[in-house]
Amino acid sequence: MLDEKFTKWKGMDRKTIKWGPIIDRSKCRGCGMCFTSCGRNVYGFDVKTNKAAVLKPLNCMIGCTTCQTYCVFDAISFPDRESVREIIRKHGLLKMAKNELKNKLKSNKSCCGSE
Repeated sequence: MLDEKFTKWKGMDRKTIKWGPIIDRSKCRGCGMCFTSCGRNVYGFDVKTNKAAVLKPLNCMIGCTTCQTYCVFDAISFPDRESVREIIRKHGLLKMAKNELKNKLKSNKSCCGSE
């Protein structure tokens, strides 16, 4: 299930991008850091097993690994970051980001170093 606002990433259909957390249930201790910290509602929590569960992996922001950093039990992993970099190269997303940056800087006169 994918929340409507997360259907695209840099113009690409989110369903075509293999990115999302994987929980090693043997390592998960049910601390809840991933569940309570993720702003995109990727996680659920199974109170019967006291374990986090990935319910909406497609809601995960491409390239984000914040929950992995927070997990002190090393129970969360992600696909190789190089796969994201390859998507960026293959689909010309750097050019798109540069144009997006230019537009944001035009509309934000108070940005760093601009007068």
